[in-house]
Amino acid sequence: MERRYRANLVNAVTGVKPANLIGTRSKDGRDNLAIFSSVVHLGSSPAHIGMVTRPQLPQLKDTYSNILETGFYTINHISQSFIERAHYTSAKLERQDSEFDMMNLGREFIDYFFAPFVKESKVRIGMKLLQNTDLPNGCNFIIGEVILIELADDLVNEKGQIDLASYAAVGIAGLDSYYGLEKLATFPYAKLDQIPDFHA
Repeated sequence: MERRYRANLVNAVTGVKPANLIGTRSKDGRDNLAIFSSVVHLGSSPAHIGMVTRPQLPQLKDTYSNILETGFYTINHISQSFIERAHYTSAKLERQDSEFDMMNLGREFIDYFFAPFVKESKVRIGMKLLQNTDLPNGCNFIIGEVILIELADDLVNEKGQIDLASYAAVGIAGLDSYYGLEKLATFPYAKLDQIPDFHA
């Protein structure tokens, strides 16, 4: 297959994935922001989140380098209101240029957390690096501990469920296709003695 066709197909074949901006800061104070579609929940207690980075050759990318250097990063949900600006954070800027500035996205610091958050994001997560694992394809799997979560009270219900549709959260399929998220249903916790009769 042609390289770009193959990349789009394989990236999209698993379906829609979460769209997040990863915020980092180098030790010398340079802020970086990059879009990721590989963020995945690993566990709730303790609260761990993983993400996959692309191969780091011929040199370390800013996001990966900053995470290894400082141990801290942020995960910021993307909404439809800034989807285009978020998309272009994937462009390869010079190290001295910040995606926050180039894409006109606000940076914000919460509770003295080292890495910057995206001001426009409705759900923001402060992460601490726990483990970095090399994958067979040259990518890296980063496991982080959730240090803080910042979101408005009206976005989460009494069960702890976040209403993603209320702030027009988006997902990604392929390399550059974005989808709106709509809540379709909520079902009770699945117990064997409460399974409906699907043959009736």
